[in-house]
This record gives sequence, C-alpha cells and structure tokens, in this order.
Amino acid sequence: MAKLKAPLLSLGASGAIAKAIVFFPWKGLNCAREYVVPANPQTTPQNTQRGYLTIIVGLIHAAQALATNALDETDTMAYALWGSTYPTPRTWFNQAVKHYLDMRVAGKKADVFSGGFTEGKSLSLDIGLSNESAKSGHLNAGKIYYGTSKTALINSKDATINQVSHRITATLTGLTKNIKYFWQFRGTGTVDYIGHTSGIYYGTPTA
Repeated sequence: MAKLKAPLLSLGASGAIAKAIVFFPWKGLNCAREYVVPANPQTTPQNTQRGYLTIIVGLIHAAQALATNALDETDTMAYALWGSTYPTPRTWFNQAVKHYLDMRVAGKKADVFSGGFTEGKSLSLDIGLSNESAKSGHLNAGKIYYGTSKTALINSKDATINQVSHRITATLTGLTKNIKYFWQFRGTGTVDYIGHTSGIYYGTPTA
C-alpha cells in the first residue's frame, strides 16, 4: 500500500499501488516507476556462474573450519588490503570471491589462501601461508612479490611449496629495519593456477 504525504503527484508518496507503480524518494526528489517483478534467469552461463559462487562460498567456509592454518583475521585483513588497491574498494569476502570467479571465467582454477604469517627477523621476514591447491602438485610454483607499498610490489622471490603440508613459504632478505614491507603470493606454475593470487600481508624486519 502506498503512503501519501500529500495529494498524489504533488508533494510525495511511498510504496506500491496494485503492483503497478512504485513511489519512492530519491536524492530529494519524489519519483515513480513501474513495479518490476525480479527475474530469475536460468540460462546455462548464469547457472554456471551461480555454481562458481556456491563453490567459492563453500571453500571459504571450509578454510575457516580447518584444524590447522585456518582462514583467520590475518587472512581476511590481507584480502581486504588487496581489495583496497582497486578504484572501487571491496570487503575481504568480496575480494576472495571475485578473484575465484575471475580465475574460473578465465578457464583456470583457484582456492582460498589461509594461515598466513609474517615474522620479522634481523633485516628479513619469514613469511608463509597455506592453500589446499598445493596438494598433489596442483599449485606447484609461485613467487612472492613484495615492496614498501601495497600498490608497488616491485620485488620478487621464488616461494617454496610443500605439497604435503600445503604450506607456501619464503624468507625475504636484505630488507631495511623498521620499514613495513607488503607481500603477496602469485602462482606461476601449472597452467591452471597461473595468476592464483593471495591477499596482501605485511610485516616489519628488526635490526
């Protein structure tokens, strides 16, 4: 039922009339539009995309429930930091989902990174994270890209990937003490996983 503030078509109204017209305020204006019943398209591409979305949501929940190296606040902050590098910032969840969907649409595969850590040492950082796709050689090579800005990861180093523990590790050396360094893993091996990217983590080396 529409609610009138004054005679209709004069000062304003809100709500729907007989599922034909909807009245609503918008940016200080009193507007009206046709009542639209949301569609539920079932084309093959749309169902495929919905399937991808279902999968990544399940992967996120599974990563949060891992007994070891679970998806925690450190990882969600890393995804959120990655999302903040785009002109249209997004939440950690949306960034993780978007990356997965982009990879699948490109004909590639992806998973959820979790268990990330950054330990500051003398002029170096010990870093690592986990990914289930590292199992059985699916994700078998990658690099750590790093730098002093989240948007300028201009240095790189090969990561070590343990296919048994699913751990991805590296030690970044030759760093400057008390300077914050940002780092991100990107897959380079196995065609399906090239470009598989983690969130952006950070840490500070000691003297």
